[in-house]
Amino acid sequence: MLTGVIHLRAMPGDVAYTSGGFEGVLEAARRDFDALVEGGVDAIIIENFGSAPFDKGDRHNPIPAHQVALIARLASELVAQWPEGKIGINCLRNDAHAALGIAAASGASFVRVNVHTGTYVTDQGVIEGETARTLRYRKSLLDTEIDIWADVLVKHASPLAPLDPVTATKDTILRGKADAVIVTGSATGAAVDLDLLKSVSGAASGYAPVYLGSGVTLELLDKVLPYASGAIVGTWLKEDGQLFNPVSASRVKQLVERSKGGWGHAL
Repeated sequence: MLTGVIHLRAMPGDVAYTSGGFEGVLEAARRDFDALVEGGVDAIIIENFGSAPFDKGDRHNPIPAHQVALIARLASELVAQWPEGKIGINCLRNDAHAALGIAAASGASFVRVNVHTGTYVTDQGVIEGETARTLRYRKSLLDTEIDIWADVLVKHASPLAPLDPVTATKDTILRGKADAVIVTGSATGAAVDLDLLKSVSGAASGYAPVYLGSGVTLELLDKVLPYASGAIVGTWLKEDGQLFNPVSASRVKQLVERSKGGWGHAL
């Protein structure tokens, strides 16, 4: 399963915003959406990537209302336009509450939670997983089926106490009730450590899918395919593989074709 990423530009009200208004953010997102669908992805996740520096996204520091509103507006539009695909929501840095609310209101299929269980030191400070709050909120959203994809030892973060990959994975799935786990490199666009991937894949076997969350390239694909159920790909799918460029439909097609039928991690 290949999931493309729509990295939203900075919005009015964000530190990095320069021009174009909300409509400029939406137009860029729509162009990336068209390229991802044309290229043949199975799913697309929307991220407020341009809104850095991020709020923690916990109950005390939720993401700003303008970000929630724009993501919900875009997600509703894309769900209606692409009923055969899956739309996901990631409210950086870690606002699972907002992501679930957006998903429920828009009809999106899943959310990504960067810190679902455990406690991590990040560039936003110390972030604690809010598993109970997240799961209870999802339970309260009646008549919705929203999967939680949760990171294990997430990028741009370090666990507050030593934590091995097997324990982290099992805690995320068995205690955190995550529907899928994500493995990343140390930063955006950084390749996943193969030993880490193997450990997570083994621990998740029989329980949940394992998705690669960063650093996937055409060259790396053959090495990681046997240990993953799919990948979330952002940077490599952009023109010239540059993070801040628009999505390239031709690069999407290349990765889709190379990965088709090759994912090895199965439940």
